[in-house]
Amino acid sequence: MIQAILLDLDGTLLNDQKLITEQTKRTLMALQRQGVKVVLASGRPKRGMLPYAKELRLHEYNGLIVSSNGACVTDATTGDTLFEQAMQIEDVRSILKHLENFDVIPMINDETYMYVKDVFAGMIEVNGQLVNIIEYESRGGRFQLREEPNLRDIIEFPVHKILVAAQPDYLQEVAPAMADPFADSVTSMFTAAMYYEFTDLGIDKAKALRHVFEELSIDREQIIAFGYGHNDRSIIEYAGVGIAMGNAVDALIDIASEVTTSNNEDGISRVLERYITH
Repeated sequence: MIQAILLDLDGTLLNDQKLITEQTKRTLMALQRQGVKVVLASGRPKRGMLPYAKELRLHEYNGLIVSSNGACVTDATTGDTLFEQAMQIEDVRSILKHLENFDVIPMINDETYMYVKDVFAGMIEVNGQLVNIIEYESRGGRFQLREEPNLRDIIEFPVHKILVAAQPDYLQEVAPAMADPFADSVTSMFTAAMYYEFTDLGIDKAKALRHVFEELSIDREQIIAFGYGHNDRSIIEYAGVGIAMGNAVDALIDIASEVTTSNNEDGISRVLERYITH
């Protein structure tokens, strides 16, 4: 019997309409009733994960919310922070200054606001369509937007991550130059073709969960994880069973225990059905 299920959100639990399908929801609710702990683990900030946690009723079944790529773990029932590792303030300021050398859009947030330099300077092309990536991110995270001409001057709150957005081809080209000066002080990675993120050194989804699961006496061999992107590699490697979605990046498919169908084809439910006690 599995003890816990780790679920990335975008591209994994959520279909392309950003919805949890009814079939997948039924399967997850059935397993929670059997005592299995459901853990949402995303690059999203906690605020943008809460609606899905509520939809799956994690507060009733002692679920967990792993936000900002593992920088924070929250008990969905009590609201207590079980793990937190924010970036060093000087690292945040140095990175933000360095990013001024590139044609990219940095975004940081506190509990209420997403801070950007210019709310109208967020247009990038994604899959052939122009998208205001700032508006898209603020809506997904349920943040109010605030303009700040110099983001470095407002760092008076814990920064769990710096989100950087840009045209995918350009971001691929400049990512090494953005990241290399800080390789010894922070962790950085692509989380989507148009997103590159910085977190504190050593932070990933598995590190956060390893800390929490030891306290809860949950055996990693009794964990099943589902992922889609590069930032899911740690949970796929950490879990006893690591499942790549059919739409996952090749690097994840190569290391997974198994590949299921895509996020639009109830790939999670197809695997988990075999664990339900009927």
